[in-house]
Amino acid sequence: MSQKVNPSVSEKTITFEMNGKTMHLSVDPARRLIDILRYDLDLTGTKMSCEIGRCGACMVLIDGKTYNSCLTMAYQCEGKKVVTIEGVNADEVDPILQAFLEEGGFQCGYCTPGMVISIKALLKEHPHPTVEQLKEGLAGNLCRCTGYGGIYRVLERLSRTEPV
Repeated sequence: MSQKVNPSVSEKTITFEMNGKTMHLSVDPARRLIDILRYDLDLTGTKMSCEIGRCGACMVLIDGKTYNSCLTMAYQCEGKKVVTIEGVNADEVDPILQAFLEEGGFQCGYCTPGMVISIKALLKEHPHPTVEQLKEGLAGNLCRCTGYGGIYRVLERLSRTEPV
């Protein structure tokens, strides 16, 4: 006979910053960040795709570094600063997103949030990146519908512009 576990028994209060706002969430510490974002916080810009950390659709920034939110547990966010695509695009159109729009860097757009997050992180480390550095920065992100031509135009453009 299996025992039902009271969900509230395993919940702990996790405190972290989400897109500039302090959050106090009572959640199971082993719950995936992607589920918290999408189902608890209604931040659906972060996409769920492979769920095993291989596609980059669920990419977020935690303390400025890229993380697959499908592999990140709630307890790992304690005291950290988490930024999703909604935080990147909070006040105005981000120059990276603008480049994706103008260069035809997406078709369905499903992979775009993860790519923007990955490029954001890379540009913090390398304000004047080469195209090769940008390609390497996107190594963990997959697009299944563009053929990458538009995405490579975005990278070319970003390698020629001022830091964003």
